[in-house]
Amino acid sequence: MKSYEITEFGGAINEVERQTPDPRGTEVLVRVTRAGVCHSDLHIADGFYDLGGGTKLDLGQRGISLPLAMGHEILGVVEKAGPDAVDAPIGQTRLVHPWLGCGECPVCKAGKENHCAKPQAMGVFRGGGYSEYCVVPDPKFLVDIGDLDPSVATPYACSGVTVFSALKKALPIVDGESLAIMGAGGLGLNAIAIAKAMGISRVISCDIDDSKLEAAKEMGADVVVNTSAPDALKQMQDAADGYLRAVVDTVGAEATATLGQAAAMKGGRYVIVGLFGGQITVSLPTLPLRALSIIGSYTGSLEELKELIALVQTGKVKPLPVSERPLAEVSQTLDDLRAGRIVGRVVLTN
Repeated sequence: MKSYEITEFGGAINEVERQTPDPRGTEVLVRVTRAGVCHSDLHIADGFYDLGGGTKLDLGQRGISLPLAMGHEILGVVEKAGPDAVDAPIGQTRLVHPWLGCGECPVCKAGKENHCAKPQAMGVFRGGGYSEYCVVPDPKFLVDIGDLDPSVATPYACSGVTVFSALKKALPIVDGESLAIMGAGGLGLNAIAIAKAMGISRVISCDIDDSKLEAAKEMGADVVVNTSAPDALKQMQDAADGYLRAVVDTVGAEATATLGQAAAMKGGRYVIVGLFGGQITVSLPTLPLRALSIIGSYTGSLEELKELIALVQTGKVKPLPVSERPLAEVSQTLDDLRAGRIVGRVVLTN
């Protein structure tokens, strides 16, 4: 099988030939037909996260080993199953829940494998979708998308479930209150569509790129704010009439974090999912004085992905702009993503 792998952090992606794996035990073999391209792949390829202050989180030391086929938004056809894989849907198309854990700890047994201290996420710690085939450890991680468009459904495995989980943490947001979403990239646009489907009546989209803000309007944003404006904070608060209950930060940069926390109302919630990097200084007395909650949200659980797909199947979630490219164009696609040339999401096809 062909596989597109990083062999050194900061290096190129190489096309290599690998033997097609044979599933064992409860494993299933999936022939990848779609693989979404996520901003996190840039951090993985670089080999670090920027912690700010000149400090980096080394992903090699965190347990990511090379060579690695990245790609954690995976959809494909189940081709083969190990002898212990119960009710494997052979021959059927499934979306893969990639946020795996050790499977044995109390967190995993509670269905929160995405919070496992020994993560095994596909495309991060084990082979992912930038390959013709991948191995999923158990059929339970395969989600039926029904008659949804496969290319539209693929990003829900990360972009979708990540913001869905973050939005749940941002609730409740009652009538008369607003939600702001920092960033109008793939995560941010998905967040707008899902938030509206969840019944949040007023959504404010914030970005520094006017073309992305136009896309945000198309996805259902009620108000857009270009945060490069000197009065961006006032614009956000005015747009919410002073009642900005929650901010979901899909960027996670110093500028978006500082602005997002400042804009939230008393008793508000700032939920961060973006991993751009950096650090901020928070005045500790302001947290109790403003009753402000700062919440980190990491991807989503298997049950949350199933909940999201069920919501999408109602027809209430506006589809994210998705473009298709051949898997062989993965390197160029990542370059385009890094340069900010992609609106919405790119899905690689096999």
